[in-house]
Amino acid sequence: MSRFRAAALAVGCAAAALTLTATTAHAAPGDTRNVCGSQLTPSGWVDVQWWNEYACGSTFSPNAKRIQQADGLPIGTTLTVCASALPPSGWVQLSEFYNSSCRYSVSPSFNNNSWQIKRVS
Repeated sequence: MSRFRAAALAVGCAAAALTLTATTAHAAPGDTRNVCGSQLTPSGWVDVQWWNEYACGSTFSPNAKRIQQADGLPIGTTLTVCASALPPSGWVQLSEFYNSSCRYSVSPSFNNNSWQIKRVS
């Protein structure tokens, strides 16, 4: 029975790893995903919103975020993004400002925390 459990566990872990990888790797341009804030923003994605989510831990600080696939969007596209992750390659920052949806720090402030970015290449 222990071999069966070990095999089932190995298959289950492999399937989970493929699912997590496919979640962001096979997204269409502009798609969004909700993830815990402890998860790094993948390359080609941007943070667009932060909030507190019990499923991501019991802290009172923003610990969940919505990320958006920026790779593949047409040249000239502009996005409003949180400054918690750098813009992807081929995007430039046009402006910076405060956005209440992008409060990603435990210490609230009205400092600039968002950017408007534009795809240039």
